[in-house]
Amino acid sequence: MGLISKVVDKTITKRVQVPYFLYLPRDFEKEQSTKWPVVIFLHGAGERGNDLTLVGRHGLVQQVLDGREFPFIIVAPQCPNDCTWDRSLDELDCLLEEIIADYPVERRQIYVTGLSMGAYGTWHWAARHPHAFAALVPICGGAMPLMGFPEKVALLKDVPIWVFHGDDDQVVPVKQSEQLVEVLQNLNAPVRFTRYSGIGHNSWNRAYAEPELIPWLLAQRNTRFSLEKGDCCE
Repeated sequence: MGLISKVVDKTITKRVQVPYFLYLPRDFEKEQSTKWPVVIFLHGAGERGNDLTLVGRHGLVQQVLDGREFPFIIVAPQCPNDCTWDRSLDELDCLLEEIIADYPVERRQIYVTGLSMGAYGTWHWAARHPHAFAALVPICGGAMPLMGFPEKVALLKDVPIWVFHGDDDQVVPVKQSEQLVEVLQNLNAPVRFTRYSGIGHNSWNRAYAEPELIPWLLAQRNTRFSLEKGDCCE
């Protein structure tokens, strides 16, 4: 009979489980009519697994555990050992859908930040939903060339982004951030780039301690929120 061309056309759904830390501001219960900003924090590769306490090693969750208070909701999911954030976008979609459904979220103020592997996830997730987030803060990360980057970052030309990276990073070379920033700068996008001289991979301690970071973040507003529901989010 020879070769026959055929196509399988089916919809596949999957069950997802995403453990996460949730931080609610001090006045959350008192101000029941308030819509709250949300910051989603994506951890690095070393915090993967099934022990949620690992997420508290670095970044915003560590700062909360150290007693710092924030005027917004923080959502900090954990990625399983055998995966990375750029391969967990369906799971992140479902998590955000649940947070929006269950809490009084100000949709104009949904932000994403991540360090190392979490910064990769920040770039990839935002490129998937370029109208979902009011601002991004990727720290010492990059993006996967096989998934269309750095060119694909052009989808984020209207999103305020503050990128941080140490120029002595031996784990994720600073060039990874520079390539993405260059594409955005050529498009006159609202991108900021802080390059720390003499700093290695751990540039997140300095980045998250920057006094301007939180005020800058909360000043950003998304006037065209859109989040296409993932196939697994039923």
